[in-house]
Amino acid sequence: MILLLLENITFQNPEAFILLLLVPILGAWYFMRRGQRFVNFKFSSLRALDGINSWRGRLRGMLPILRALAFCSLVVAIARPQEVLKEQEITAEGIDIVLVMDLSSSMLAQDFKPDRLEVSKRVASEFVDKREYDRIGLAVFAGEAFTQCPLTTDHKVLKEFLANLDCGILRDGTAIGDGLATAVNRLKESEAKSKTVILLTDGDNNAGYVNPLMASEIAREFNVKVYTIGVGSRGKAPAPVSRAADGRYIFGMATVKIDEELLMKISEETGGRYFRATNAQSLEQIYAEIDRQEKTKIEITTIKRYSEEFYRFAFLGIIFLLLELFLRYTILRTIP
Repeated sequence: MILLLLENITFQNPEAFILLLLVPILGAWYFMRRGQRFVNFKFSSLRALDGINSWRGRLRGMLPILRALAFCSLVVAIARPQEVLKEQEITAEGIDIVLVMDLSSSMLAQDFKPDRLEVSKRVASEFVDKREYDRIGLAVFAGEAFTQCPLTTDHKVLKEFLANLDCGILRDGTAIGDGLATAVNRLKESEAKSKTVILLTDGDNNAGYVNPLMASEIAREFNVKVYTIGVGSRGKAPAPVSRAADGRYIFGMATVKIDEELLMKISEETGGRYFRATNAQSLEQIYAEIDRQEKTKIEITTIKRYSEEFYRFAFLGIIFLLLELFLRYTILRTIP
């Protein structure tokens, strides 16, 4: 109980704890003199008393413990415990970030374990954890695009959307231009000092209505910086090549095709960078690099307030003391 009360507690008079040294001293003195507190009776034999061990006798041994607890609680009260209540005032030059995730069927390719999509979701979620004070949104695309989560500081909700992403919820294809345009549309009205898009894909543009280079020009007009990430190993990888009648994907070896030239142009046009991730480790390093480049200036002022908590321990000490006195002079009373 006392340990729970001490959580988030500081002490104004910690020197009072020196008094606790009296506890072992008085305890030793008590046990040394316990034989002098009782009247002696002489018996020719103690055989008749064998096995006698009343509950009152056992409980009476608890009385010194209650008195010691009362003393310790009162010492804590004298030390003047105070609960620390902190307030933070945060001034941040915020960054608005939209993650753009490819959900085409090729993201189920198994050159990443278990597949490209699951690794991309995990690494993106870890990136979100590092951006505590930024607003982050999520857009997805395949043969079409839409906003999965608008810009928000509620990163728990955002991560739930990330975790629930799956291939097949959109018409298949790779509409890079539509995905980028959707993200820019979310950022164009933003008043943040820095606006950033992180676009992740594993293919080349083969669907959609917006030309990717046109989308990058629009991003530049709205001062949106675009980082592009090409995901996939080099050569061939086990990937979906067709779909069965029941909806299951049929896997086979397929050549990894990423339009790196297009992704480079998009990033260069907007002042960002292009990265190639060939495995989970390199993808983690890419997000770490983006995290280092897109830093937020944060000023934190901490204000401390205190509330006096000594009365809790004083009350607890009085309870222990009254309980000890009540038991000593009523239920556990000895004669003489």
